[in-house]
Amino acid sequence: MERALQTAATGMQAQQTNIDVISHNLANINTTAFKKSHAHFSTLFSQVLTAPGAVLSDGRVSPNGVQIGLGVELSSTDKSFMTGSLNNTNDPLDIAIEGEGFLQVVTPEGNIAFTRDGNLQVDGQTGELLSSQGYSLFPSVNLGDNVQEVQIKRDGTVEVKRAGVANTEVVGNIRLAAFSNNSGLIEMSQNLYLDTTASGTPLEGSPGEAGFGTIRQNFLEMSNVKVVEEVVHMITAQRAYEANSNSIKASDQMLQQANNLVN
Repeated sequence: MERALQTAATGMQAQQTNIDVISHNLANINTTAFKKSHAHFSTLFSQVLTAPGAVLSDGRVSPNGVQIGLGVELSSTDKSFMTGSLNNTNDPLDIAIEGEGFLQVVTPEGNIAFTRDGNLQVDGQTGELLSSQGYSLFPSVNLGDNVQEVQIKRDGTVEVKRAGVANTEVVGNIRLAAFSNNSGLIEMSQNLYLDTTASGTPLEGSPGEAGFGTIRQNFLEMSNVKVVEEVVHMITAQRAYEANSNSIKASDQMLQQANNLVN
């Protein structure tokens, strides 16, 4: 009975974690370029009372053995990097990445971080393009002064038209970074990711090159969370939690009956 109590308890803990992940997804449904996560579980060690193929006391060979599972544990939380829908903002400083790749930004600590959030801003003092968090792009792009119009091409080329000048001027290029394993990135706050040994070394390239997506000006990538899908997952997790709770109640009632026999 004690084994049943502990096994059901692991099931309840697993579903609590599942709800935590689902809640995080739903909380970020309107977060630009947010990527949803899924909790994955695996079975805990099974107690082998009789090994398959073991010779029994009467000389027979056990065909299946006796193995009793001890519950479930969280094995990983996988992030889905499926591209979210694109929202037309009509803002020339908004860009979305269609396909693979991340924008590169420089954090205050001097590290390179990665983001899919293309809500760009302009530093009013220097004219430099910044991320929505105020971090400089890497490599940096400076628009300069007297800018009347900004054009960001699909290949990342940034052109500006200045007051009193007929022709446009190329002021920089937006470069992207790609990884062999996006799920290996560490998710930080502010829509940022950091690379790890699991993600692999970032490969830098221009939008449109092999392995990299293209840039869409005037658009922002939305969260890839689907409300109906997450609600279904939440209901399933609630029912699984309830079932494990009922298992604990059943085990408790059986223990109570056993104690009553002794009394």
